[in-house]
Amino acid sequence: MLVVKKMRLFLIDYSTTAINRIFFMKLTRITFFLLGCFLTPALLWAQDAKEIVRKADTKYNGEKSSYSEMSMTIVRPTYKRTVEFKGWAISNGKSLTLVTAPAKEKGQTFLKSGNNLWSWNPTIQRLIKLPPSMMSQGWMGSDFTNDDILKESSLVKDYTHKLLGKETIEGLSCYKLVLVPLEKAGVVWGKIVLWVSTEDYFELKCEFYDEDGYLVKTHLASTVRTFDDRKLPSVIQIIPADEPGNKTIVTMKAMKFNLPFEAGFFTQQNMKRVK
Repeated sequence: MLVVKKMRLFLIDYSTTAINRIFFMKLTRITFFLLGCFLTPALLWAQDAKEIVRKADTKYNGEKSSYSEMSMTIVRPTYKRTVEFKGWAISNGKSLTLVTAPAKEKGQTFLKSGNNLWSWNPTIQRLIKLPPSMMSQGWMGSDFTNDDILKESSLVKDYTHKLLGKETIEGLSCYKLVLVPLEKAGVVWGKIVLWVSTEDYFELKCEFYDEDGYLVKTHLASTVRTFDDRKLPSVIQIIPADEPGNKTIVTMKAMKFNLPFEAGFFTQQNMKRVK
């Protein structure tokens, strides 16, 4: 009789343990399922944000390289002047810019190679190394910064990316993203808010903020054209936030992508002879 009672207690304990085990397994599965529901979209959201920025960057700069011809009109309350230039860039971060007009500035070149930034002035026959502190200054007296022209920083590599949602800009559906610089990234801006076309992945609007969170300038793109094998805005207005009446209008005249460049193209020697 005692043996039977012990057997019953054993069976009850075993049954209870088995039920608890099954309940625990189900609870664990539910917990992981719920975590997956919450975490997976968040991870994908972050991953998608960086991918959107990468696609937009590649669309404008090319998968391997890019060549462009542009005019830049600097608008001020009391005057207006236009600068024309050419630009070459490759995916490893090297870029070269040549001023082609007006005659006074014609022949000036700007080179970025690695972390080195150089300027060549043919009038005074002088090669000058630009300090990093000059990256936030206006290029050729415009609202376009040296960082914009020389592409010293990378929107893909130097920032974290967060997708805020979607908005309509110039009648086009856009992803709205916020970019915050990595701690050790040597960048000019404290934050960038970016609007990228959901269909063609080009930038339509970009807001640049300083380290204190104040808006410094806004880029507004318009007039979409086909360049080489892709659609891109052909006009960009750069509007400073605290200088009423000031703006710079950049017009893309020609753009080509993924062209081969000879070894030695992005060098100090070529700065003096490129045309």
